[in-house]
Amino acid sequence: MNKRRSSFVRMPLRSKFISMRLPYFSNRRFASCSMFGDISKADQLYIACGYTDMRKSIDGLIHLVQHQLQLNPFQNHLFLFCGRKRDRMKALYWEGDGFVLLYKRLESGQYQWPMDAEAVRSITPQEFRWLLEGLSIHQPKAVKKLSFTPSM
Repeated sequence: MNKRRSSFVRMPLRSKFISMRLPYFSNRRFASCSMFGDISKADQLYIACGYTDMRKSIDGLIHLVQHQLQLNPFQNHLFLFCGRKRDRMKALYWEGDGFVLLYKRLESGQYQWPMDAEAVRSITPQEFRWLLEGLSIHQPKAVKKLSFTPSM
């Protein structure tokens, strides 16, 4: 009889500990699987400027992308949304077989979320990193990359 064993892992969660039961495999490795929600594969990053109702789930955010932002949520794009307090962010990403909804809440501090008049804007991966680090996506002292076209 082949019994499944499991091991307990204690993880800190807001100064308390929770116990999770993780599957135990005979070779002590977890089964291989593709990355769940690998947003690094996104072709384009879009940020919804202003506030978004954080009660919206996948279907509500899809509707917002299609009707307010006038974009196709079924493309390989990452869509970012921020709440009114600017301490919560949601990311919506189409993986090809379903949507992934990522949610991040800051324990202290706020995101420097743009409140521009435009409803949506495209951002670079560098600007996304700045945003996650608590910086503004408008960095006037950052060195801009130049692109040259060869002339003959």
